[in-house]
Amino acid sequence: MKSEEAAGKRSRRQHDRTFKEDLVRQSLEPGASVSAIALRHGINANMLFKWRRELVQTDHVPAASTVLLPVAVVPPSEVVTVPAPIEPTTPAPCGVIEMEIADVLLRLRGAVDEASLCSVLRALRQTR
Repeated sequence: MKSEEAAGKRSRRQHDRTFKEDLVRQSLEPGASVSAIALRHGINANMLFKWRRELVQTDHVPAASTVLLPVAVVPPSEVVTVPAPIEPTTPAPCGVIEMEIADVLLRLRGAVDEASLCSVLRALRQTR
């Protein structure tokens, strides 16, 4: 059973406003870990997130600053389309690939790139 003294005590800790604001400011720093800050100061991370919401909404602590990037609007006639660069493929070591497809013997020698092989196989399929 609870004694009368224990019944009159508060079971929750009370943190003053400056403590809360200081932790919230720390947590809003770029790269800051809310969990690490909360652990270091002996509070639950969820409590720190709650303080952040409350203090940012009431403007007691400024939210993280927003960075605006310069933008230029270009008329469509000045837009230049550049094709995507074709990444060079590493040539396969010299050798021979032989495939028999529908009574056709396909023999490939040397370095063969994927696009060329696909074109040849497509052409073979169309002739059948």
